[in-house]
Amino acid sequence: MAKVSPLMIAPPAIFAGLAALFFFGMQRDNPDELPSAMVGREAPAVVVSELGFLEAFTDADLRDGNLKLVNFWASWCAPCRAEHPTLMQLRNEGIEIMGVNYKDNAQNGAAFLEELGNPFAKGGADANGKMALNWGVYGVPETYLIDGDGKVLLRIAGPLVQRELENRLRPILDAQ
Repeated sequence: MAKVSPLMIAPPAIFAGLAALFFFGMQRDNPDELPSAMVGREAPAVVVSELGFLEAFTDADLRDGNLKLVNFWASWCAPCRAEHPTLMQLRNEGIEIMGVNYKDNAQNGAAFLEELGNPFAKGGADANGKMALNWGVYGVPETYLIDGDGKVLLRIAGPLVQRELENRLRPILDAQ
């Protein structure tokens, strides 16, 4: 009987392993979204500076017994415009949204909200991006659902559009 060399088995085994990895990776809800280490943990500290046109929010606001959304946004962010109607809809439904203006000019942020409407109950500026870094944000917009005790229930990377609202956020909101 001929002896099979391990070098002959290695390429098909490596290919099968990579194919399995790619297949299971594509089965996620959003294959482009990286998982968040924050889900299930306490929300990191709120460290925002005054924005002028929004009342500042604090850690206590995230732990007042009510669900909240924390939305990282910027006036220069095109996807932030795409998600804005959904944020306005949620505000009109009574969901409190805390806005974090990320690495932006305060005047530009004010003009953005004046043009499109203000969905935020409170907010603040994260001019240097330190708060966003602590929260695990890697690009705006990003939205976090926080329970009444300050625990992160969900992270949505990218614009919170109707598909994300209905498929990911609404089931959690309805269950609360």
